[in-house]
Amino acid sequence: MGRRDNKKNRYSNGFRSDEPLHFSEMLPVNIEEEKQKARKLRNSPWWKRKISDGVCHYCREHFKPSELTMDHLIPLARGGRSEKINLVPCCKECNNKKKYMMPFEWDDYLKQLSEIKS
Repeated sequence: MGRRDNKKNRYSNGFRSDEPLHFSEMLPVNIEEEKQKARKLRNSPWWKRKISDGVCHYCREHFKPSELTMDHLIPLARGGRSEKINLVPCCKECNNKKKYMMPFEWDDYLKQLSEIKS
């Protein structure tokens, strides 16, 4: 983190030492730059291998590889990055439902749906 300023109990980056940091505040992201990185990865052999099975990461249904989209597990808007570890293939329906949810929020959403259906 930043340099400690004992007078104000703050770091030089403006955060108080006793305040919890939000993930997106810890990892500033240039969204346009990250989108550009994602576009490059979408055309890479790595991504073509990822989608070749045709399985959505979330619903586990099978699709044609061309029907799968690239999803950020941790959304760009929430501090995620376009790195291989954060990118998964998913169907358009799951991608549209997930929107800006974090993985734990998505899991909670799915649990609520299954409770409603039961």
